[in-house]
Amino acid sequence: MVSKPTFKSNSNSYSSFYRILDLLIILLSLLLACTVSDITITPKYYIAALALSVIYSNLAELLELYRPWRVGRFSTMVIATMGAFLVSFLVLMSIMFVLKYGELFSRMVITLWFVFIMSFCFLWRLFIRLHNKHRRSLGYNIKQVAVIGATSSGQDLYNEIRENEELGFEFVGFYDDRSASRVYETNGIVVNADVNEAIDSARKGLIDILFIALPLKADKRITNILSQLGDTTVDVHFIPDSFISNLMHARVSHVGNLDTISVYESPYLGAKEWLKRTLDVVVGSIILLLISPILIIISILIKATSKGPVLFKQTRYGLGGHKITIWKFRSMGVTKNSNGGDSSDSSGGSDATDQKVIQATKNDPRITPLGAFLRRTSLDELPQFFNVVGGGMSIVGPRPHAVAHNEEYRQKIKFYMLRHKVKPGITGWAQINGWRGETDTLEKMEKRIEFDLMYIKNWTILWDIKIIFLTLFKGFMSKNAY
Repeated sequence: MVSKPTFKSNSNSYSSFYRILDLLIILLSLLLACTVSDITITPKYYIAALALSVIYSNLAELLELYRPWRVGRFSTMVIATMGAFLVSFLVLMSIMFVLKYGELFSRMVITLWFVFIMSFCFLWRLFIRLHNKHRRSLGYNIKQVAVIGATSSGQDLYNEIRENEELGFEFVGFYDDRSASRVYETNGIVVNADVNEAIDSARKGLIDILFIALPLKADKRITNILSQLGDTTVDVHFIPDSFISNLMHARVSHVGNLDTISVYESPYLGAKEWLKRTLDVVVGSIILLLISPILIIISILIKATSKGPVLFKQTRYGLGGHKITIWKFRSMGVTKNSNGGDSSDSSGGSDATDQKVIQATKNDPRITPLGAFLRRTSLDELPQFFNVVGGGMSIVGPRPHAVAHNEEYRQKIKFYMLRHKVKPGITGWAQINGWRGETDTLEKMEKRIEFDLMYIKNWTILWDIKIIFLTLFKGFMSKNAY
């Protein structure tokens, strides 16, 4: 089969083009917002645009938004960029609020500015995507891709290339000189038994990207291949086998001059920790301001419909397995606990130690009528935004379990305690996927932990933003919350 002619492109030029266009979007959106609002633009608006440009540019570099997106999906690229614009806008609005500059600007202009930025961000990226897809159909901007190692991971890569033509990859073939019995089934794709041919093609510039999909135990062969590829200009990527890919955070770190591979550690490192905390403080503070009337109304209703305190506290494990105190609206009647004191823990246990946990169930007689509504809508958890701003919790993260549950399930579920490599959250990946409420079987808890660990392993600040938005639409109401 004769391949289409291919033409190379300069990804650095594309990255610079994207940077310039994003900054132009910020300025042009502001000008359009002022025009539509019939507001004369003054220097203060230009200063706001400059401030937003600085915030967004730094955040975009931190999130690596301008790296080549050929290997990513369009939806991921758009969500990432729009999420960065959203966070940048929230940071700017928070700064303006703290400095009391907000009243100097037209609310209509600010609102339209944000709407125009998000709209133009989506539209021009859609245009660029469609333009690139058309050019690639003509043979432009195509990358020649080969895989050394006819393994299951290599086959997975081939399937991704075949099913996503818009990526602009043309598959050259598999190369594997191992015995036929050790070669994975490649669904009819011929496997070239001469790996040196792939290396020679790379030297001649006939291959742009070469993926190594050999198992980790073939370290000597991999080292030899990499040594020879050092004499080429081909981009080389290593596809991890199942052992590496199942590690929570397999990344290279350093102890002095010694390289190490981190296996279990928090995903919030360096600037990412600052970014996560900034999101929690900014969004948490804004939410507290917005829901303050609701907090007051719920407090009055609780006092008016049942005896006891408005709030109750629970002891939970937080970051690093350290105990923290979290707050909720009381949703149960007050009873006497084993120590002779009052207890209104909605988990059914003592609010101090949770030594015995009796989970709330459907039609639980301990739950008040108002409490049933609060729990079903998750309104009982609103006071936890104070925990978020205070630093004990995060908006997004694994839900905190009773202390007794931790001690029980850490012995039954593999990797259970790894969920404490991050702060517990008000909402999380498990919750928006339906694993919320009563965990009356081991299987239910295992699924919740599976989703928690998936979140921790793949965490990004943009995933947090996605979960927050999904929570607004489907995360609060739950038929499993009693």
